[in-house]
Parts: sequence; structure tokens; C-alpha cells
Amino acid sequence: MAAGLLLLVCAGGLLLPAEAQDSYNQLPTAVRAGVDLALEQLTSHASVKHHFRFLKSVEKKERDEGFGVLYLYHNFHLRPTRCAKGTPASDSRVCHFRNDRPVMDCAVCYKTVNEQIETTPEPYVHCIQRPRLTAVKLSSFWF
Repeated sequence: MAAGLLLLVCAGGLLLPAEAQDSYNQLPTAVRAGVDLALEQLTSHASVKHHFRFLKSVEKKERDEGFGVLYLYHNFHLRPTRCAKGTPASDSRVCHFRNDRPVMDCAVCYKTVNEQIETTPEPYVHCIQRPRLTAVKLSSFWF
């Protein structure tokens, strides 16, 4: 009985990283482009030391203006992986999530035409580590 339970827990642990990768692959093309933009900016930032992968969506809003024009807002979480920064592969079988680092809370806002991000207006990308977000919010309240 205990061996069966242990096997079930281990199998569930192996499926979790694949599930996160599947959630990235299931995003619409226009939304995935925003996640890729945030990952690109994180990778290019000198103070960021980790490789990140998409974990989950928190909130998505889109406004369809017609003729293939969409305005998108996407709030999502990225989690650091065990791969070195700059690793091109974001495959869950290669880059496993780290559980000893906080998630990155990201928000992107941008315009797409035919699922391609437009440069005007300039896309807005903002990412912050989750505990720092909480500390900033708490320090802004007056008691």
C-alpha cells in the first residue's frame, strides 16, 4: 500500500513540469508572443541570473479592434529553472523548475496585428519577484 502511494506521488511529481510546458504550448499565438517578449527581456537583463520558463497565467484580457488588430494584457508567472541563463531550450524534460527561488510575476501589455507584436505603441513589459511585490505593496499602506 505504501509503495503504491509512493509511486503515485512520484509519478505526479514528474508530470508537473510537463503540465507547465503544455500550458505554454496551449496559449494562443498572440499571447505566447507576449510571454516570449518578457522572457527575452529577462534574459537580456544583466542582473537576472537564472533561466526562466512559463509557469501559469494569472489574468488575460484582450480587446479585438477588427481587421486582425488585438490589444492584449497578460499577467503571468515565470519560474526559474536549473538550466544556465541563456539556454535556448525551454523544454520541461531539459530545464526543470527550481523550488528554492521565488516566481517572477510579469505583466505585458501590447498591440498585435495578425498575431505579430507591433512596435507602436511600444509594448509594456514589467516583471518583479513575487516576495518583493508583496513587500512593496505592504510598505505603501498607511496604518
